[in-house]
Amino acid sequence: MSSSRTGRPPARRAPRPPAAPRPARRNSVRTLGTRARRAWDRPLTAYYVILGGSALIIVLGLVMVYSASQITALQKSLPGSYFFRKQLLAAGIGTVLLLAAARMPVKLHRALAYPLLAGAVFLMALVQVPGIGMAVNGNQNWIGLGGSFQLQPSEFGKLALVLWGADLLARKQDKRLLAQWKHMLVPLVPVAFMLLGLIMLGGDMGTAIILTAILFGLLWLAGAPVRLFAGVLAVAGLIGAFLVWSSPNRMARLACLGATEPQAGPVDCWQAVHGIYALASGGIFGSGLGASVEKWGQLPEAHTDFIFAVTGEELGLAGTLSVLALFAALGYAGIRVAGRTEDPFVRYAAGGVTTWITVQAVINIGAVLGLLPIVGVPLPLFSYGGSALLPTMFAIGLLIAFARDEPAARAALAMRQPRFGRKRAGEFQRPRRWNTMRRRATAARSSGER
Repeated sequence: MSSSRTGRPPARRAPRPPAAPRPARRNSVRTLGTRARRAWDRPLTAYYVILGGSALIIVLGLVMVYSASQITALQKSLPGSYFFRKQLLAAGIGTVLLLAAARMPVKLHRALAYPLLAGAVFLMALVQVPGIGMAVNGNQNWIGLGGSFQLQPSEFGKLALVLWGADLLARKQDKRLLAQWKHMLVPLVPVAFMLLGLIMLGGDMGTAIILTAILFGLLWLAGAPVRLFAGVLAVAGLIGAFLVWSSPNRMARLACLGATEPQAGPVDCWQAVHGIYALASGGIFGSGLGASVEKWGQLPEAHTDFIFAVTGEELGLAGTLSVLALFAALGYAGIRVAGRTEDPFVRYAAGGVTTWITVQAVINIGAVLGLLPIVGVPLPLFSYGGSALLPTMFAIGLLIAFARDEPAARAALAMRQPRFGRKRAGEFQRPRRWNTMRRRATAARSSGER
């Protein structure tokens, strides 16, 4: 053995231990799904999704209102930012309403139900008074407030029906009366039909459809028997079919389903076809913000009912899918809030608000895509219109308040400490998960009800 320069024998290196076998590679899709499931099960996830999702929809809506309304404003000899400034003002007022609703206790929400319903009925009846009510695009559903400001009371009727219906059903459930058909239907269905009648006096079929969806959502959450649910649905369907058949304008809208030419025979499908043109010309990433061609007089109501078409033209498929994802997340978070609460009023109100927003979004987007007839409803939180934005933002505040009121969410918020404060102690109990949002039966039903 040769020695080193220092005369010392070279140090022997210890043999390396055999390498441990590498663990098997996990399925990345399954791991990602597990992480997403754990993140969704956190107590404050629904709270953050509702707050963040609604904020993103409102902000993106303001941007698109500014882009889509400039040409319309200039054509009316108004400043280019005219509609954007009005929408920004409504969003500011709506933010105050949202924060107020998010901080209100549930008892105060229930106390507001009857005054809000009475006020909505009074204003909706006032619309039909000559000299007070105003007609816009053929519908007599507006009240002039002076200057360029108008109010559509039927939008507040949606919020009134949600709060009042939730309070009514919660009181009856506490008294164990919902097992009887008459208590489930009366007075919820007659009052809802009264609101529908006041709306249809003005000819607003779109808002009537949304109100009907809210009614069926409340009945479904209350655990309405299948026969009862189907009976009310059949009556509403027959009334709706008669109203459509008796109106040439509504029949023409049905004839435009799937139209590819602006003049499909005797029916003018200009708006429906140009909405498809706008979406088709957007491509994957769109033509760029503000670069829409259809908004230059080709597409009617570009900043209101058909703002989704302008979004597809300027932001492309990526923009429209982002909007759809935000509404899907908002709807799923609302379902989670309604499904995990122990309070019947919170379950009915959260389910009613979720039904309202998701159904209205589906109807608006379906009409733009040519899959549903055009009924003139705005995209909630997104389209131009202060009368639609204010009650919807208040309803979002309700969902935020309910999400914060979950037992696990309250415990998580109570455990929050400053960064340099004491360590967190204790653990919260995992919330009880329900397989359904429908009311759990508290009394046995007769065999003929199901």
